[in-house]
Parts: sequence; C-alpha cells; structure tokens
Amino acid sequence: MKPLSGIRVLDLSRVLAGPTASMILADLGADVIKVERPKKGDETRYWGPPFRGGESAYYMSCNRNKRSITLDLKRGYDILVKLIERSDVLILNFLPETLRKLKLEYEDVRSIKSDIIWASITGFGLDSFRNNEPGYDVLIQGLSGFMSITGEKDGPPMKVGVAICDIFTALYTVIAILSALRRRDITKKGAKIDNSLLECSMASLANVAANYLIGGQIPQRYGNQHPNIVPYQAFKAKDDYFIVAVGNDEQFKRLCEVIGKPELAEDPRFKTNPERLKHREILIPILEKTFAEKERDYWITTLKKASIPAGPVRNVKEAFEDHYVIERHFVEEISHPTAGKIRLFTNPIHMDGKTFPIYRHPPLLGEHTEEILKEIGYNQLEIENLRKNGII
Repeated sequence: MKPLSGIRVLDLSRVLAGPTASMILADLGADVIKVERPKKGDETRYWGPPFRGGESAYYMSCNRNKRSITLDLKRGYDILVKLIERSDVLILNFLPETLRKLKLEYEDVRSIKSDIIWASITGFGLDSFRNNEPGYDVLIQGLSGFMSITGEKDGPPMKVGVAICDIFTALYTVIAILSALRRRDITKKGAKIDNSLLECSMASLANVAANYLIGGQIPQRYGNQHPNIVPYQAFKAKDDYFIVAVGNDEQFKRLCEVIGKPELAEDPRFKTNPERLKHREILIPILEKTFAEKERDYWITTLKKASIPAGPVRNVKEAFEDHYVIERHFVEEISHPTAGKIRLFTNPIHMDGKTFPIYRHPPLLGEHTEEILKEIGYNQLEIENLRKNGII
C-alpha cells in the first residue's frame, strides 16, 4: 500500500511548481486529477524541443502518475464543484484577482468541502502588496538573492541552470500538504496553505542567508568556491575539471600530504579553516598550479584513497549513465501512447527498501476526461453535450 492511497488531489496549477508538487503526491499514491484548459492544456506541453509523440520533454518531466481532464473553469463550474466535493487537496497557482473571479478563494472552496486542504502557490503570497504580480522563476532568482551569489566573482550575476525556485517551492508545498493532512486526521479540519516562490527560495539560501542575518555579511559570488569552507570547489586538472571537498582541518592535512606539500598544513595562514578563508587568495592559486600538473583521474583516485572527498564534473549524460544511478533504479522505461518507449527519472524516495515506480505515463491532454466525469455521475450523452459546447 502506498502512503497516500485514498487521497485525491485536484490540481488546477500549471507550469512547474504546482505540477511538481502534485506529481510527488501522485508518486506517493494519491489520485491526482490534473485539470487543463480545453484544446490548450498546460503551457509546458508546448515548451520545447525536444518533443516525442507530440508531447514535450518539459511537460513529461513533472506530470507522471496523474490523470488529465479538460474543463472550462468558468462555464464548467458545476463540474468543478463536484470534483472539489470528492477531493482532499486542491492545488492552485492563480493570482488573487483570478481566484475571486473563478470563485476559488479559500472561503469559496471551504463552503463546498469544509475539510479541504487548499494550497496556493504564487510569486509573492496572497496578502502582500505584490500579490497580483506574477512570479517567474528567473525573476525570483533575481529577487531572492540567488543570482547575486551564483557565478564567477568578477562575472555577472548568474541564474541556476534549472528553475530551482519552482522546485524549492514545490517541495515546501508538499511538506505543507502532508502536514495539513496529518493535522486533519486528528482535528477533522482543513487548511489554507499560502506559499510564495520568494519566501520558499529565500528560505533555501540556508547558510548564506545566516551569514547575512547573523554575521551582517552581504554574500558575494565565489564561482565554484564555498563562502564558508576552503578548499571546497572545482579545480582544473591537466585534462579536465574535478571537485575537491575538504570539510575539516584533518582532511586538509591529508590533502597537503597527497599533493606533496605537507608544509602547507603547518602554515599559520592555512592551518585552520577560518585562516584558510582569510587567505584563500593565496592558497587557491597554489592548489590550482599543483592540480594542473596531472590528469583528473589520477587526482580523484589518489585523493579518494586518502579519504578526501573528490569526484568528476559530469555532464547530464554521464550522470545518468553512472552505475550507481542504474543500480538504484532511478531511471525507468515506460510505454507512452504517442511517444512509444520513453525514459523518465522516478521519485528518489526509498521507503522500506522499495522505490515508488511510475504507474501512469504523463497523461495526454484530457485523456481521462470521460473516465473522471463518469466517476462523478455524468452519463455518455451529457459528456458528449459538454464536449460539443466546448466546456470540456
């Protein structure tokens, strides 16, 4: 039995943060109904290339294990009400003005299903002065401080290579929903969840945020270096880049022995991590010059033998071909009705020695419309009339 078996999630969200949150819930066993616009669907269906069988890789990355129904939310409000009545969780990412127009504000929905878990994802929260501004990941990366700490020291601000703010927000939203479901088990009461991309992203600044809040330091860009640990970064060997992650002074001492410079470990400027931080501009060039003398694989092998964390900088192809990734069954090949055999990454959670495999392909637009409508009481003739009128 999957942990969320028996839980139904109605997902009215689009693009990435909301769909990723609902996908994780679906992986864990919830029946997730993805509600999409008739004929158009989620915008990400058209974000590509690459496409396979008419479906975009972007869309398929965050919509596995769901069912899809098409529905005009205004003209099909009666259908939406019936879906809400049968749901435990509602996920949406509409701006406050849209929520009001669609009669989907928390009080509206609670009047339909009193114990609903109502989860909103917006750029800036529902009650802030910016509440009607749309939130886009790259915008939030800039506003949150992420871009100010990403990139080379003397280079321009740099965004992270994936929509990391959306992903952080999805994870926080899943945590909030699971907590609310647990509380509902005890109190029989629902919950209003109001998560913002900006706050979830700033919370994910972790130690960098604490460096400012506690130490008053405005964090800078360090490229591949670390703001609190030295050496902890990528280095260029004779042939390629690799990572060295020295987490304590004992590891640094062993590093110095491996590279044939034991005197560095006794140098007062480098003996402790706080001193190495102060003098990184002196230490790092010494290490760079040394590492450039031999090949990457030599250094990785030698450092790992000395119990110093080290590894290659891989591209995505190399990462997915790693024996560890294969052994852990992180990638699964599934059948798709239009794309044929496709490979997707699975949920990374391992529980009781088992993983959560893909049991439904990312749905075609409206693939389960008839199935879902029949579950809530519509007959075939009624469904045909709804389709004829463009409501579904």
